Amino acid sequence: MTDTKWDAAVVDSGSIYWQRNLVISLLGSFTTIVAMTLLLPFLPIYVEELGVSDRAAIVQWSGIAYGATFLAAAFVAPLWGRLGDIYGRKLMLVRASAGMTVAISLMGMADSVWQLVALRLFVGLAGGYSSGSMVLVATQTPKDRSAWALGVLASGIMAGNLVGPLIGGALPPLIGIRNTFLAAGGMIFLAFLATTFLIKEEKSPARKQAAKASGGWASISDKRPVIAMLATGLLLMLANMSIEPIITVYVAQLTENPGKVTMIAGIVMSAAALGSILSASRLGKLADRIGHWPVIAGALAVAGLLLIPQAFVTNSWQLIILRFLMGMALGGLLPCISTVIRHSVPDSAAGSILGLSVSSQYVGQVAGPVLGGFVGGHIGMQAVFLGTSVLLIAGAAYSFLVRPRNAGMPDRK
Repeated sequence: MTDTKWDAAVVDSGSIYWQRNLVISLLGSFTTIVAMTLLLPFLPIYVEELGVSDRAAIVQWSGIAYGATFLAAAFVAPLWGRLGDIYGRKLMLVRASAGMTVAISLMGMADSVWQLVALRLFVGLAGGYSSGSMVLVATQTPKDRSAWALGVLASGIMAGNLVGPLIGGALPPLIGIRNTFLAAGGMIFLAFLATTFLIKEEKSPARKQAAKASGGWASISDKRPVIAMLATGLLLMLANMSIEPIITVYVAQLTENPGKVTMIAGIVMSAAALGSILSASRLGKLADRIGHWPVIAGALAVAGLLLIPQAFVTNSWQLIILRFLMGMALGGLLPCISTVIRHSVPDSAAGSILGLSVSSQYVGQVAGPVLGGFVGGHIGMQAVFLGTSVLLIAGAAYSFLVRPRNAGMPDRK
C-alpha cells in the first residue's frame, strides 16, 4: 500500500490504538486541567504571600496571573498544532506535559509576583495538553466514532475544571500552598510518563510531507464550515463566561440570606459545567448518528432560548436549574466543533486548524468576562443574558445557513 493510500485508510478507519489513546488522553487532560485550576481558590492569598500588600493590587495581580496562561496559549496554539501535523501529535503532548511539570513545580518556589506571572505565561506557551489531546483523538479515531470520543474527552476536561478548584481549596490547609504546587507538578509528571510510554500514534510519511508543503489555511477548499466552527467555539466560551463578573451580585439580588450568597454563586457557576459533563458524550454519540450540524445549530438555539428566562428569574434555584440545562445544551458543541473541523480540512492541516479553533475559544474565554462586566455595569445585568442570547441564536442561524448540503447525515467517507 502506498503512503497516500495508507494515510487515507488511517484517516477513515482510525488507528488500531485509538481506544488506548483516548483513555490516556482523557486521564492526562483531566490531570493537567486539575493542576492548572487548583490555584484559583488560593491565588490571591499566594499573591499576598509573595509581597503584594494593597488589596486592590492583590486583586489586580491575581487577575493578571490567571489570565496570563490563556493569553499566551491563544497565540501559540496554532503553532503547536502545525508542528504536530509535521512531527506528530504525541510529541506535542509529551512536550506540553514536560513543560507544565517544570513550570507548575517552579510556581511553588517563586519569590515574587513577577516570577509567578512569568511562570503562568510559560504554562500557556509550553502547555496545551488538553487541546493537543483533542487533535490526537480527532485524527486517530474512526470518523464514525469521533464525536463520541471527543465528547468523552470533553467531559474529562470539564470535570478537571470542576475538581481542580475543589482540590485547591482542600490541599493548602493540609500541606501548604507551595507544596500544593509541587504535588500538582507531580500529577502532571505522571501524565508525562503515561503519554510517553502508553500512547501509540500511527503516522505516515505522506502526511508529514503534505503538512510541510501545505499552507494550512490555504489547503482548505471550502472555508465556510471552518469559519463557522471558529465562531461557534468563541460563542461557546463567551456564553459560558459572560455572567462570571456579575453572578455574585445577581445572586445577591435573589437571595434573602447574605451569608449564602457566595455558596449559591459557586453552585450557579458549577451548574453549567456539570450539565456539560453529563451531556457531552451523549450529544457526541447523537451527532455521530444524525450528523454534527443539526446538533450544533440545535444546541446554540436551545442555549440561546434558555438565556432569556435567566434574565427574569425570581429565585436562585431557578437560575441554577436554567444554567444546568444550558450546560447540557452546550455540552455537545466542543466535540462537534472538533469533529466538523476534522472532516472539513486535509489531515495534513488538521492540527494547525484545530489549534486555531482553540485560540478562538480562548478569545471567547477572555472576551466573555470583559463584555459581561462592561454590559452589566453600564446597561444592566439582564442585558448580559439577553445580549448573549441574541449572539447564540444568531450563531445557530449562521451555522444552519453555511452547513454543507449533506450535513443531515453523519460523515462516513
